[in-house]
Amino acid sequence: MKAMLLAAGLGTRLKPFTDHHPKALAPVNGKSLLQRNIEYLQQFGITEVVVNVHHFASQIIDAITANNGWGSTITISDETDAVLETGGGLQKATHLLQSESDFVLMNADMLTNLNLTAMIAAHKKQQPLATLAVTQRTSSRVFLFDTQLTLCGWRNTATGEEKLPRTAATYMPLAFSGVHVINSAIFSLLKPGKYSMVDVYLAQAATHAIQGFDHTGDILLDVGKPDALAKAATLFA
Repeated sequence: MKAMLLAAGLGTRLKPFTDHHPKALAPVNGKSLLQRNIEYLQQFGITEVVVNVHHFASQIIDAITANNGWGSTITISDETDAVLETGGGLQKATHLLQSESDFVLMNADMLTNLNLTAMIAAHKKQQPLATLAVTQRTSSRVFLFDTQLTLCGWRNTATGEEKLPRTAATYMPLAFSGVHVINSAIFSLLKPGKYSMVDVYLAQAATHAIQGFDHTGDILLDVGKPDALAKAATLFA
């Protein structure tokens, strides 16, 4: 199985580091977020990884080259012309991933000890269009699931805005962890452009099964701000 790490973001929340470097190269105890996630994937037997780049793209490419991909085979998806967000970024990498029956997609700025083997096994057993890692935690935006953990919608908890393409008797709000396991059938549903995978999932939820994988209790850290980098250093050796 292959994976794609999303490393093209501008990292505006991580200034001043990102004034001169890409967020994916932010260090945690001497290892960049990118290296940590490549090594995380290796723990689960995934050694072929696509990395998309935009902000200070050459620094990411140079780091991968200098370190021989940290032991993995890395392919670059070049977004230097325009950052395409998660959906557009995945669509641009179609030719690099579509030969796989399923693949992993994850944010390069998330650190977790999620058991990816268990998540992939659940995905293969249920065979949805996608399986999304989620936890029970406070968040300004949450996915809404039914009791079978099938995606029904989305809610902005700050404004109360809701999108409910699939109805259910009750809705469970769960926050997304930034890790997806996706069936390659997704590629026929993607178009070129700049958009989020959240929009894709909500557009498809009425007609395709999209499942949640609840890993509440695991370590999960969005390393998007300087204080989160400091916290990461206490959680990841």
